[in-house]
Amino acid sequence: MPRKTNETAITDFGQAIGLLVRRARAASASHELSWTETAVLKRLAKDGAATTADLARSQGMRPQSMRTIVASLEEMGMIARKPHATDGRQVNLELTPKGSAEEKSATDAKRTWMAQAFAQLNEQERETLFEAGRIIKRMVESDPQ
Repeated sequence: MPRKTNETAITDFGQAIGLLVRRARAASASHELSWTETAVLKRLAKDGAATTADLARSQGMRPQSMRTIVASLEEMGMIARKPHATDGRQVNLELTPKGSAEEKSATDAKRTWMAQAFAQLNEQERETLFEAGRIIKRMVESDPQ
C-alpha cells in the first residue's frame, strides 16, 4: 500500500478530528439547547460569571449576536444577570442551578461516550491517542495567533 503524502495525511487527520468532535457533541447534545448555547453554559461553568462581551469574544462572535443567545438562555432560566462588581454600567451573567445542571448533564454524557469509545481500544491504542492529545494541546497552545 503506497504511503500517504503529507497533504493527504493532514487532510485525513483533520477529517478524523472533525468527526470525533461531531460525535462527542452529538453525545452531549441537548434537545433544548443549540451548540452555541451549550458552549456558553460550559464557559460560565468553567470560568464563572462573564459579561455578554466576554462571552462573545470566547465564542468568536459579535456582541450583538451573543445578546440573542443570552436572551434565549435567560428566558429558559439557564442564566441570570447580576451587577458587575466594579463597573455599574455592566452586568455579569452567571449560571442558575438549572443551567449548571444542564451543563453537567452535557459534560457527563460526552465523558461517558468518550469512555465507551476508548474502552473499545487496546492499551497501546489508548496510550497512542493520549500522547496524540498531549501533542495536539501543545501544538494549539504554542500557536502565536
